[in-house]
Amino acid sequence: MNARRSPPCDSPAERVTREFEAARVTCARARTRAPPASLGGRRRPPGSSRSAGTPYAVSEHPRRKVPEASVEELAATGFFKLLQPRAHGGHAADPVAFCTAVKEIAKACGSTGWVASVVGVHPWHVALYEPKAQEEVWGADPDARICSSYAPTGKVTPVDGGFTLTGRRHFSSGCDHTDRALLGGLVTDADGRPVDMRTFLVPRTAYRVDDVWDTVGLRGSGSNDVVCEDVFVPDHRALSFGPVTALDAPGLAANPEPLYRLPYASVFTTTISTPIVGIAEGAYEGHVAATRERFRVSYGQQVAEDPFAQVRIARAGDIGTKGGLVTDGDGRVLREDGGAIEGLYAAGNCSAAVMGETYPGPGATIGPAMAFAWAAVNDIAGSSTPTGSWPGGP
Repeated sequence: MNARRSPPCDSPAERVTREFEAARVTCARARTRAPPASLGGRRRPPGSSRSAGTPYAVSEHPRRKVPEASVEELAATGFFKLLQPRAHGGHAADPVAFCTAVKEIAKACGSTGWVASVVGVHPWHVALYEPKAQEEVWGADPDARICSSYAPTGKVTPVDGGFTLTGRRHFSSGCDHTDRALLGGLVTDADGRPVDMRTFLVPRTAYRVDDVWDTVGLRGSGSNDVVCEDVFVPDHRALSFGPVTALDAPGLAANPEPLYRLPYASVFTTTISTPIVGIAEGAYEGHVAATRERFRVSYGQQVAEDPFAQVRIARAGDIGTKGGLVTDGDGRVLREDGGAIEGLYAAGNCSAAVMGETYPGPGATIGPAMAFAWAAVNDIAGSSTPTGSWPGGP
């Protein structure tokens, strides 16, 4: 008969106490650390309260928005310029490079990964606007960042030379760290019937941000409301979805890179699903690392030796891999067909119908990615319970 494995030298209670104290000290240091030197040289959006060089205080970091220091550090790496046109100091980078970076960020912090992905994709959209609008965004500040709220919940009124916007728009992730906003709106005729859907590019000075985001999931994303009160938007900063979906946007002539010939729906669904998969992969990797050392006192057993936990962890890893393949596969299609896009244009055969057959449409990425991530996290939770006690377990 095999001898029962002896527990570690210190008891589980002592180990938990030691780890909790280490975590407390780490958090205390994080709350008081000074911001990076780069904060002193970057213009902050209006309303930012902390000046360069002041301590990183708890009041600035309530975990309902990504810390400004984190955003500035991401900016210093060039992340927010990955999908920005080369004509305006960006990289017009491989979409796979963007998605890979987003996933790695989301592994470490889900809210930061979400905000990085959402804010990071907006330069791609701005690249479709008229060159005059692009120059207004990046001409004076190539580091300008843009948030969004695409749902057409506010009122749009056509006026001479443009439109006026009024009303509240919701879920603008990362809006505390941006210089402009892309706001959706329906244009109606004299009888109030919708005749067009447009995205309006609005400077930060023209709208206010209402702090309403207080959730459990993605708590640090700062997805607050954006409120406009009779804000005038000139025609060149009001982009219709018609030319965008027809791959005939006015900014394409100024930005010849194949990146900007990709369908809007494919780019944005991949943008949203990638951090979801990254969050699941981060949870999986963290759980596996912790499980290697975890000891169940009641069973006198290392969790890593529990065959039921092993099955759960293996299944979670397989599901997570499939979720990654959904987003990585879409990214590879976007990259590898760059030449195909150019070929279609040269042949005069790059209609919306052709591109719709080539690239996934709305929901083709988000649904599977969320399903894979949800299943993986459930299996992780199952592997944490005592042998055989998790509902639906092996």
